[in-house]
Amino acid sequence: MSSKYHRFSLVAGVLTVAGLALSGCGLQPATAFVPELGPGSITPVSGVDGAELTVTSKNYTEQLILGKIAVLAASAAGFTVTDLSNVPGSQPARELILSGQADLLWEYTGTAWLTYMGQTTAIPDQQEQWQAVHDLDINNGLTWGAPAPMNNTYALAVRSEAVADLGGITTMSELAALPVEDRTFCVEAEFNSRPDGLNPMLEHYGLTRGAADGVPDDNVGIYDTGAIYSATDSGACNFGEVFTTDGRLEALDLTVLEDDLSFFPAYNVAPIFFTKTLKKYPELEGIFAQISPSLTNDVLRGLNRKVDVDGDEPAYVAFEWMKSEGFITDPA
Repeated sequence: MSSKYHRFSLVAGVLTVAGLALSGCGLQPATAFVPELGPGSITPVSGVDGAELTVTSKNYTEQLILGKIAVLAASAAGFTVTDLSNVPGSQPARELILSGQADLLWEYTGTAWLTYMGQTTAIPDQQEQWQAVHDLDINNGLTWGAPAPMNNTYALAVRSEAVADLGGITTMSELAALPVEDRTFCVEAEFNSRPDGLNPMLEHYGLTRGAADGVPDDNVGIYDTGAIYSATDSGACNFGEVFTTDGRLEALDLTVLEDDLSFFPAYNVAPIFFTKTLKKYPELEGIFAQISPSLTNDVLRGLNRKVDVDGDEPAYVAFEWMKSEGFITDPA
């Protein structure tokens, strides 16, 4: 997965590509394929009769999987679905649904609050953060559905075999009790310098960056995002900056420390509906309310791993998971 992929601003090239999708030229990504399916607990909605519905997503693994889940769910509900997943960037995907050119997008509460809504202080409480973005976005013609338990936020992880040597550490507040030489970190350049990144995080947990009795600068290594996971696993540092639903956590047997003093913002995912579409088909909200409770961090780590580590196609990963949960079945 790319560097805090769902929070970054866009470059001009991304906007150019997105303009193709926004132009109404009928462009669909190469990833638009999904398997045929039969109904499960999601059944055709009365009166839908093949009505058109457009689903969009961003262009990284987790969003591709969530996009396919949405396509499968809407198809099982009887819609004729246009698959506009794999949009390059957060803002272009946001523009698709704001303009009504898409009807449905899985989005992260923290992304909406900090990036789209321009807020400077995140709300750590997950339900309160969801309610805040819900209440603001309703004025933009968008309705947030029920949030999932999964919270794809920042975290610190340690290689599991080192936990015992580090005093059995399980929480971030225990960092302050470690010897200085054990407080070593692998982070990306953005996290190293951002106003809600490494330095304020350390301060929040009673440590000072650059202080001899805190976290000396030599204890911090700067890495590309993908390299952080392998560097942490190899022992180049004790604590790596990670994302909580990344499949590599499981694949490399990395243990995530509990953010017990609630520093990191909440990034729960939830379906966003174009409100005009939802008013026409209110059953959509209930359909996705069936799905959201099953999307936990552990579930997404497993699904992301199937794509990023095992090389499976997002559409098939989504299909098999939806089928295992009983939402859909194999085609008759």
